[in-house]
Amino acid sequence: MKSILLIDDDVEFTQVATHIIEFLGHMVSVADSVAEAKEWLEHNEFDHLLIDFMLPDGSGLHVYEHLQTKPRQPRVTFITGNPKIKSAISHIVGPSVNYIMKPIEREDLEKILNPKKAEAIKAQKKTSAKLSQAHFNCLIGESASMQKLYKMIERVAASDANVMLMGESGVGKELVAQAIHNASDSNGDLIATNCGGLSKELIGSELFGHEKGAFTGAIGQKKGVFERAVDGSLFLDEVTEMPIDMQPNLLRVLETRRVNRVGGTQEIPVNCRVISATNRTLEQIANENILREDIYFRLAVFPIEIPPLRDRIEDMPLLVSSFLDQLNKEHGENFVITSAQLDKLAAHDWPGNVRELRHTLHRAFIMSEPGSSSLDLPATFDSPFSQKGKVSSSMSAGKTIEEVEKALIYATLDEVDGNKTMAAEMLGISTKTLYNRLHAYGDKI
Repeated sequence: MKSILLIDDDVEFTQVATHIIEFLGHMVSVADSVAEAKEWLEHNEFDHLLIDFMLPDGSGLHVYEHLQTKPRQPRVTFITGNPKIKSAISHIVGPSVNYIMKPIEREDLEKILNPKKAEAIKAQKKTSAKLSQAHFNCLIGESASMQKLYKMIERVAASDANVMLMGESGVGKELVAQAIHNASDSNGDLIATNCGGLSKELIGSELFGHEKGAFTGAIGQKKGVFERAVDGSLFLDEVTEMPIDMQPNLLRVLETRRVNRVGGTQEIPVNCRVISATNRTLEQIANENILREDIYFRLAVFPIEIPPLRDRIEDMPLLVSSFLDQLNKEHGENFVITSAQLDKLAAHDWPGNVRELRHTLHRAFIMSEPGSSSLDLPATFDSPFSQKGKVSSSMSAGKTIEEVEKALIYATLDEVDGNKTMAAEMLGISTKTLYNRLHAYGDKI
């Protein structure tokens, strides 16, 4: 434990910094001026001084100068919000003085006050990064299916083609959209909106913007997401939930690259890549009249299917490590997961995919004993949507083999949204055999 003197006149800053320093296991005293710092130094000895360069009654250099008269020299770190300060005073104080920039993080203070521990953590993070480096700064996984996804992202990022992301809920469609944007050579931002979360009355305003007075409540002009995404990327999540009668307006923008704000008369040019996403299957899109054909072909110039977690279960250790590292960092804990717990996680079907896995780990984190390293996983991961839950209700004791077989077939068909070819492949039987079984069950094929 070290004795620290923090010299800064920013009360809010000193409160935060004091809390962090005490959390790191050190004693801290606070002075808000050169005069008060000198008074502390007159009657006490400190191991380390954290000195703000600008103080009400002088410069932090005055405190440093005063230290030179003392027989015991503590370590010194200057605190500043200006990066030029270091070069301006380095010739005065020499190379032995450290600097940290405002705003500070816990890691900054830990590096200064506990350098050995900080270096150990840094080395650990480097090792972890080699094992689970985030692709495009946001995607984690090294499985074959993810490698295929990365290749598709690289290829489409080099073009300006519109992309449609398809996959189950929770697979990470918004992260893939972010990856495409990150890999693209664009100057604008990634702007996201959820087409399923807006009323029919407001979706036009959200997409295309509105002029003042265009409708009740339009008290000012508003830019739509197409304008805000200029020279960047626009992510339309749940695009298949957009009202069918609003889709011609979207089609016109996709064709002309111009928008008319609601209540406006002037056409405004827009230029952005559109990345859309849906958890609907191709069969649903084709048969359920939820997306116009001409819209689909405008949006899905480059369709990408994102694999569900159960199809890349080998990525489980990397994902768990990443989520757990993030939670540990946020809450100052050091929970670790055992190989047996990883096996338990890998055995689940994860109908909610990566999102469900992250939430499960967060729940485990909350339930675990603070200060320990043991992670307390839930007893079961089952949800109303798990395959196990769907099938088990029809597979209770006393059922005949035929009844169990029937339940399994229908559960599999439900999983692939009625696609009989895929169901037969998953069941390990021919399509003809599947049709015969369904015919025997009285199913209208």
